Amino acid sequence: MADIPEEDLEETRAALAPTLAATAAILPWVSKPRQLRFDAKLNERWVAAGKRLAAAWSDRHGAGAEDIRPAIFSLYAIAIEAADGDSLRLGEALASAADRLENASPSPRLIAAITGAIECLGEADGLEHEAFADRAQHFSMRLEAAASAPDNAERSAVLDRLFVDEACEQIELMRDALAALPPDAYALTTEAMKLAQQAELLELWGIMHLARHLTDYIGRNAAELDSDEHREEIERLVHALATAIAAVAA
Repeated sequence: MADIPEEDLEETRAALAPTLAATAAILPWVSKPRQLRFDAKLNERWVAAGKRLAAAWSDRHGAGAEDIRPAIFSLYAIAIEAADGDSLRLGEALASAADRLENASPSPRLIAAITGAIECLGEADGLEHEAFADRAQHFSMRLEAAASAPDNAERSAVLDRLFVDEACEQIELMRDALAALPPDAYALTTEAMKLAQQAELLELWGIMHLARHLTDYIGRNAAELDSDEHREEIERLVHALATAIAAVAA
């Protein structure tokens, strides 16, 4: 192999010099861990407060209802201590939204906004998550809009139609699960829970309560679902759900 002329080597070195210099300048930043913005203990308390709120919200139709507001204010107190604008705004938006929960029938938009915001708090990195600021701003705006919306906003006929289509599929899946030998308790419970959640978002309270009753019944009798008595009761509840869903489409 012929030797490369020294002149060519010098030209190559000169051409590469800016790139090599830029790479050398970047390397220390690449290897250096990102500096924490908050005290580690404070962030741990924020994460714990988020978990407490998530637990209360998931059980909001039961014992957790009484802990939602205290959990929100616990989170807000940590935001004040952190002196972080994004977490403060999120805490204030959650508190305002919680005030609206005292209405007899909170809107599905409000329920969805609170649910999304609480899910945002589930990240293990808490305040240190690289996307926290963007997410906090997004959910704060969403909560503020939902909290200020009128309670009597009309439900969309399109959403009703979509709900009915999906709910009918879930009814068929539940019937298939009931027809299995033995009945598929997991599939029955999963579809009933989905149906309850979807009905809640559209303020279809009768369907929501029926679906929850079905879920509870299956849970209490999961080991004996193949008995005629339990099969008949589940079939009755599924039929009642199907009738209620058909009424939405009427």
